[in-house]
Amino acid sequence: MISFFKILFSGVLVYMCYEVISTSLESNLFEQWNFLGGIPWMRATLWDFYANVLVIFTWIAYKERSIALKITWLILLICLGSIASCTYMLIQLFRLKKDESLKELFSKQN
Repeated sequence: MISFFKILFSGVLVYMCYEVISTSLESNLFEQWNFLGGIPWMRATLWDFYANVLVIFTWIAYKERSIALKITWLILLICLGSIASCTYMLIQLFRLKKDESLKELFSKQN
């Protein structure tokens, strides 16, 4: 199961990097911000995104002991979204020892 999640999150990470880079080359977010902010679904999507950041960050805040790491991951989640969350999950998955399961992934503090 852990190998499946490593492959899954690696795939999502690569795809999201591709999407962000290709979209950035095609369109400047800052030039279109006023237009995008006027679209109701865009506002709903941003609220949804930040609600998910709060949920993921709550787990990260539990896992990490260092306040500096907590703040760093919060900034990365806000700025990079799923790129940061996939990276964090992959780090946690690769830190697991051979005899550890998903239970340790979610419950063990770093």
